[in-house]
Amino acid sequence: MAFRGGAKRSLGSFLCNRVLNTSYSSSSTCTASAAANGRGFSTWVSSGRSSFAQATEIPTSISLQFANTQCGSALFLRRFSVGTSSSSSSDQMSLIKQLRERTSAPIKDVKAALIDSNWDIEAAQKELRRRGKVLASKKSSRMAAEGLLALAQNESKAAVIELNCETDFVARNDIFQHLALALAKQALLVESSSQLVSGVFHVPSEDLEDLKFNLEHPKVSGETTVQNAITEVAAVMGENVKLRRGIVMSTTSHCVVSTYLHTSPQPGLGRIAGILSLSVEDKNSQLDAIQRVGSQLAMHVVAAKPLFLTKELVSSDALESEREILKSQAESTGKSQMAIDKIVEGRLRKYYEEVVLMEQKFITDDTLTVKKLLENLSTEVGSPVKIESFFRMEVGEGIQR
Repeated sequence: MAFRGGAKRSLGSFLCNRVLNTSYSSSSTCTASAAANGRGFSTWVSSGRSSFAQATEIPTSISLQFANTQCGSALFLRRFSVGTSSSSSSDQMSLIKQLRERTSAPIKDVKAALIDSNWDIEAAQKELRRRGKVLASKKSSRMAAEGLLALAQNESKAAVIELNCETDFVARNDIFQHLALALAKQALLVESSSQLVSGVFHVPSEDLEDLKFNLEHPKVSGETTVQNAITEVAAVMGENVKLRRGIVMSTTSHCVVSTYLHTSPQPGLGRIAGILSLSVEDKNSQLDAIQRVGSQLAMHVVAAKPLFLTKELVSSDALESEREILKSQAESTGKSQMAIDKIVEGRLRKYYEEVVLMEQKFITDDTLTVKKLLENLSTEVGSPVKIESFFRMEVGEGIQR
């Protein structure tokens, strides 16, 4: 029995020392010695259990003391290692934050670029631009029906461009809006022989793509071409961004250009634009009154959606198509041909009121037509005032979604 008890204690001491030996390899010699002594305790059994108990306490305490020393050393090393790792992690987070602020790229892409560049922020920024341009070219075929209109204006003309993206989230981005305003200014600078007379002229996007300018934005700056700037912004935004179209309204010295932007996140931007030019015969007329009414009429153009300036300018194709529709509707009533003709003519007058600017009721006072409003303005300024041209543009119109 004594031998079995001693054997159990020897085995326990052996297992204890074996665990310590596995955990702290540097103490292998001391632990092995203690284990050897532990196995020899069984030879002292005949002298009594108290001797055995005393014998087992001594080497065990030595082993534990030595293990505690090793454990303290390991804890110190671990703390030192964690402290170093924490410092390194903090530096990496700082670099990620800096590159994110510089480029506005997604955090996942920022971190990947830094890792690939061995945490060199300048190299990572170049890598992000390279990757972004590749992705932008891949996304160029995707539909972009959202975006903004941007307006630029001087004394003799006004320019509006449409810059498209895929979502209204990107349209609200500061970089996207900055680009749109910069492109409108570039469109205003484009000179064409067709702009020597008053009227509305389309500016093809191809005419703007190769123009050089400085975007002057903290995150996308430096001299570049219009097309390269669009590509770079598309890379930053992660969406297809494209310049769809532009128009310029040019006037003579006797004209006043008035504009209105609807759903405007900031001056010069909006989703719907109305542009209108008013001419006055007398240069010395009250320009304040003309500009006031001009602004109201530009807003009217946005709200009422006129297609033609006067009845005489309604295209024959549009008129004939509408006449056929109205005639078909009237014939379904079963009335006589004379009655059908009267119905068609009555409905055509209603059609003119809907699509002809001069025949429309003024949106802020439906007791007046636009024609009557201009007559009242002419009386007020003491000189005939008339509308030379107008244009309405809306983001995404005509795009099959």
